Amino acid sequence: MGFRSGFVAIIGRPNVGKSTLLNQLLGTKLAIVTPKPQTTRNRISGIVSWPDSQIVFLDTPGIHEGKGTLNRFMVDEALNSLLEADLVCLMIDAEFEVRADDIRPEELSIIDHIRNSARPAVLAINKVDKVEKNLLLPVLDRYSKAFPFTALVPICALAGDGVDSLVAEVKQRLPEGERMYPEGQLTDRSRDFIISEFIREKAFLLTHQEVPYSVAVVVDAVQERPGKDHVLYVAATLHVERDSQKGILVGRRGEMIKEIGSKARTDLEAFLKRRIFLELRVRVEKDWTRSDRGLTRVGFTP
Repeated sequence: MGFRSGFVAIIGRPNVGKSTLLNQLLGTKLAIVTPKPQTTRNRISGIVSWPDSQIVFLDTPGIHEGKGTLNRFMVDEALNSLLEADLVCLMIDAEFEVRADDIRPEELSIIDHIRNSARPAVLAINKVDKVEKNLLLPVLDRYSKAFPFTALVPICALAGDGVDSLVAEVKQRLPEGERMYPEGQLTDRSRDFIISEFIREKAFLLTHQEVPYSVAVVVDAVQERPGKDHVLYVAATLHVERDSQKGILVGRRGEMIKEIGSKARTDLEAFLKRRIFLELRVRVEKDWTRSDRGLTRVGFTP
């Protein structure tokens, strides 16, 4: 059997564990993860290499009702990944599924999109550590009747349980092909994109209500600082939609933005393996989530 390579789109509803699975596959944190739905906004490519194969996993935004320009952009990002993939991995939440009597319409809609793409698909049933194994049988039966999945694999993405089995199922269904990226490369995303995502994650985790969903991060500058410590200087702007959101994000005496910066810097130093000097500012970009022009102004390309 020759070398195998290809693209695998990881799709599903928000908060089913897609980004957690990508990080588990890579063995490091690349995709940001928060308990809040719709954390992932852009498709993120994670490259995993073995002696016999290379797989580019596409972590995608959760597919949901696309109300508003930003939400429609996110759903389009996810659905477009189907057309680029050699194989699809549909993720579902075992904890929710065992309480349901049937497949909910949202998942049926995703299955229809997979069917229309004419791509083969595997089903990853995540969070199986939270349910009794015998309760999974009706779930497996429902999904096997809804679509001819090539494999149905129970996993716990957070702990890594079952992930090797999922990878084995994926590998054997990819076409033979050449290595697409150098061994050791983790993503085709730019350094600036990763920096902006790590900052946005901390804003998501530390703020509440509507504020996280109104935050976009643009990296303004990345510069080498001369000196023996080889510090990397990073300047970034957090865009929000209203003055009240700016006040929350800055915080009393600047405490919130300082905490966001401190926590983001810690993660960035671990990922980039070097010292970072991080400078953040907050700017109001009125109603940026509501128009294509607004999305473009904060770095999106709808």
